[in-house]
Amino acid sequence: MAIHTFSSRDFTRDVSAAKRAAVDGPVFITDRGRPAFALLNIDDYHRMTGQQTPSLLELMEGIPGGEGMDFEPPKLHIQIQPASLD
Repeated sequence: MAIHTFSSRDFTRDVSAAKRAAVDGPVFITDRGRPAFALLNIDDYHRMTGQQTPSLLELMEGIPGGEGMDFEPPKLHIQIQPASLD
């Protein structure tokens, strides 16, 4: 695991580079030469906090404004017939 350091100025100029570096390990963002923030990829964060990656349902339940909405998808009526190999 590599640890990368970006100054606040470098981080602001190239956020994408910091995100790419976070794939290898934590990225420390310094302010006046002192570590001020840490950037982690989400899998490392979940591992550190003991959380599991949320399911799609959990993510969807977290979307604001969706409370009280009922979703009843239509039922499909499919008739299966044997294949004709003639």
